[in-house]
Parts: sequence; C-alpha cells; structure tokens
Amino acid sequence: MVFSEISNLGWILIASLLGGVLSVLCAALVALNARTAWVPILISYAIGALLGAAFLEILPEAFTLTKNISNMAATVLFGIMLFFVLEKLVLWRHCHVDECEAHTPHEHEHDKHNNHNDHGRSGLMIMVGDTFHNFVDGILIAAAFMADIKLGAVTALAIIAHEIPQEVGDFLILLHSGYTKKQALLFNLFSSLATVVGALLAYFALQSLQDWIPFILGIAAASMIYVAVADLIPGLHKKTGLKATVQQVLLIGLGISSIWVTKWLLGDLA
Repeated sequence: MVFSEISNLGWILIASLLGGVLSVLCAALVALNARTAWVPILISYAIGALLGAAFLEILPEAFTLTKNISNMAATVLFGIMLFFVLEKLVLWRHCHVDECEAHTPHEHEHDKHNNHNDHGRSGLMIMVGDTFHNFVDGILIAAAFMADIKLGAVTALAIIAHEIPQEVGDFLILLHSGYTKKQALLFNLFSSLATVVGALLAYFALQSLQDWIPFILGIAAASMIYVAVADLIPGLHKKTGLKATVQQVLLIGLGISSIWVTKWLLGDLA
C-alpha cells in the first residue's frame, strides 16, 4: 500500500515535522486558552506512550540489531546517566533560577501571577534548551525509521505525546518572561524546526554508519525512560486521592495501548 511507497527520507521528514510543529500547535491551543487542567491528563498519557515505546518497541529492536547485548544494556545505562547530567546543566529540562519548571506547567500559572517579570531571562533559556531537545528528537526519529518504519512511527508518536505537555510549560514560561502570545508561538515554532534539522543530519550521517543505529536506539529508549520516570511520574504523586490515582493509571494504560494499536495498524497496513 501507500506505506511501502514512501521512502525512508519521506517518512523521516513527515514524522519530524509532525513531531515538532504539531506538538507546538497542540500545546499552543492548550496554553493560550488557559486550559491548564488538561495538562495532568496529557502528562499521564505521555508517560504511558513513552514507556510503551521504550519497552515494547525500541529496546526489543535495539537488542535485535546489536551484536553485543551487554554493550547495548550499558548504552541504555549510559543514556540514563547522560540525561541526568544534561538535566543538571539546564539543557534537557528547562530550569528557572532554583526550581525546574518545564514539566510542571500547572505551577507556572501560579508563578505567573505571583512573581515579577524576569525580563526574558528564563525565556531565553527555554529557547536554547528546547532547540537542543528538538534537535535530539530529530536524530532519534531518523534512527528509528532507518531501523524499521513501524519503529519510527511508534517513536514519533511517543515523542509527540511527550512534547505536548512540555511545550505547554514552555509557552507559560515564555509568557511569564514577558513575551506576547504571538512571540511565544513563533519562537516555539522556530525551535521545533530543529527536529527536522536533526533528522536530516542523522539520516545522511547514518547512511554510512549503520552500526551506530542500535546504539542510538538505546539512547532513545534511555531518554524516554528517564523523562517518564524522573520528570513526569513524580508530578503525579502530588495527587494521592483514589480517584486521581485510578485516572492516572487508566491514562498511562491508554498511552501504552496506543503504542500497541499503532504497531498493529502499521503492521497490518504496511
């Protein structure tokens, strides 16, 4: 069918554009309409999508492609440590002064009404960190599609699911920093183009470095596991009620299920 007629490069371009631009537009719809009550729902779903993609699709593919399983396991461990260090360096999760804000957008709204404008300082940090993050996402998308089309689609879905709640936080930080709604949207859209740049560079570089693909997949899985477990899950523990817990579990399950459905649909249509 049509799936088999589209080249790897075509899929990579489509997925990187959707992963960047679509997530920004969806986040803008939520953030600019002040519907921050949706954010916890998006975060719970994103956790499931990230963990589902990492454990059900990316890691199995990486272990299949690698020639040394021990090295692959070490790669995942290295990746988790790498993202911990990047987070400390204010590159992966965007921090403002002493507290990190990128994955707690419901707190930004409170800060926006209680803190004075920071004259764009945290907004600039957002742009630097988000551009780097999007560039890395593009590399991961390209590596996944070069390994397998289904794997690429699942990876792109998990990235989009994670990017939406993160971009909501970014929007609120930019508004808090004194940017207008139009400026916040344009800056985030410009930053999202780094996904395409990363994807294209990775596609042409990895053409001659096929042996690197399984290790990049291992880093991709590590990034998804780290973001889900270190950044997103702790925020869910702030709500300990039974109703909130059941909702979180169901939404995480929905995120995992969406990975299964994506795999099944692509396997059936490819």
